[in-house]
Amino acid sequence: MKTIKWLKAKLTKTPKLNNLQHHAQKEFALLGWPGDCELQTIICDHLIELLGALGGHGHSGTSHFYLLDLFEKLARFQPISPLTGEPDEWIEVTDILFQNKRDSEVFKEDGKAYWISGIIFEDADGCTYTNSESRVPVIFPWTRPESKIVKENK
Repeated sequence: MKTIKWLKAKLTKTPKLNNLQHHAQKEFALLGWPGDCELQTIICDHLIELLGALGGHGHSGTSHFYLLDLFEKLARFQPISPLTGEPDEWIEVTDILFQNKRDSEVFKEDGKAYWISGIIFEDADGCTYTNSESRVPVIFPWTRPESKIVKENK
C-alpha cells in the first residue's frame, strides 16, 4: 500500500516523467519498493532524480551507453584514462608501500605495481573474495581490465 502512495506522490510532484523514470517506477513496483523502508524511499527518489537528468538530455543509442559507461566509472572513483605510473599518481602509505591516487586498487611496493583485484575467487557456495593471490602485475600505461574469476571446487 505504501508503494502505491509513494508512486502517486511521485506522479503528482513530477509534472512529466521521461521513459527511464517510468521504467524505473514500474520496476520498483514489481519489487514492492519503497515499502516502509525510509532508506529505500530515499534511494528510489535519488534514482528517479538521476534518471530525470539522464533522460532529459536526449541521449539515445551510442551516446546513451557512452554516457552510462563514463558515469559508472566516475561514480565508482575509477579513472577514465590509462594510469601512467608517474610519481604524482602515488600517495605514500608506508615507507615501502604506495597507493595510486586515481585507482585505489592499484599499489606499488618495492617499485613494482600491482592490482589487488585482478583475480577474484568464488567458493562452492558462490561467495567471492580476494586475497594476496588476487594481485596481478600492472605495467604502465594501464587500463583496468575485467577481473578474472576463479571458481573453486571444494
